Amino acid sequence: MESYEELLNDAYENVKVIEGTGDRFEIPKIEGMFEGKKTILTNFFQIASHLRREPEHLLKFLTKELAAKAVVEGDRIILNMKVPSKKINPKIEQYVLEFVLCRECKKPDTELIKEGKLTLLHCLACGAKHPINSKI
Repeated sequence: MESYEELLNDAYENVKVIEGTGDRFEIPKIEGMFEGKKTILTNFFQIASHLRREPEHLLKFLTKELAAKAVVEGDRIILNMKVPSKKINPKIEQYVLEFVLCRECKKPDTELIKEGKLTLLHCLACGAKHPINSKI
C-alpha cells in the first residue's frame, strides 16, 4: 500500500490546472483595425453584452473619453480617428470600475437604475446602492 505522501503527490499530478487569472469576471479586450484615418471596432457589441450594459451607454462613455465621433454601422463601430487598442482598453476598464463593478463586494452583478435625477448602481449580489458620479 502507498503512503499518504505518495498518494497526495499522485493526486497533485492528476489535477487539471485551470487557466486564467482566477477571477470570475474578466473584461474582454477590444478588437479592431485601422482603415485610413478611421478605427473600426469589431467586437464592441459583444463587450457591451458581456458587461450587461446598453451599447449606447458604453459608446457614449467611450466617445466622450476618447474625444472621438463614432458611427454605428451594422455590428461594427467606426471611430473617426485612429485610436490604438492600448488606449481603448483602459477606458473600457475605467467604465467597468465606474458603471459595472459593485463598490462593496466587487462583483459585476449590477444594474443601473434611475431614481429622479440620480443614477444608481444597484448590486444584485449584495443589495448595495451607490450613486454614479459621472454624467453621460
